Amino acid sequence: MTGVVSGARRRAVRDGDRHVDTAHLLHSLVESDPEVREAFDGGPRLAKVLGYLVQRSIGYGLSWQGTQEDSGAFPAVREPAGEGWSPSAAAALDRAARAALSRGEPYADGLDLLAALVADPRCRAVEVLERAGVAAEWLAGRAAVSGSQR
Repeated sequence: MTGVVSGARRRAVRDGDRHVDTAHLLHSLVESDPEVREAFDGGPRLAKVLGYLVQRSIGYGLSWQGTQEDSGAFPAVREPAGEGWSPSAAAALDRAARAALSRGEPYADGLDLLAALVADPRCRAVEVLERAGVAAEWLAGRAAVSGSQR
């Protein structure tokens, strides 16, 4: 997960965003975790999601610049990795860590984070997924099935 978090931070800086949000996390997660890519069940869905994520800095998502993501769906948590995290991203990281602990694992993995992201129906990651034609509920089910095979 360290690589996912670092990648999301780099992406936010490169995009000129003040906060790492759930779309940054989703982008980094999809790029770096083969189990997460498998959850998308093949190339077309994944390609379309990556297309939207890549377009973020050149058009799609420009309306997000200068704003902080806070879906309000989950209570705000103390930022886990310092300043610069949107409340929705911080809450997703917290939910992923709690999921790992509930399984007896000390650290969250990519499927934990994917499930945490899609659990927030109003976050930017889910908006990207839905625009790409990937239903969050369907992806949550796929992540759960893949996660149960760990």
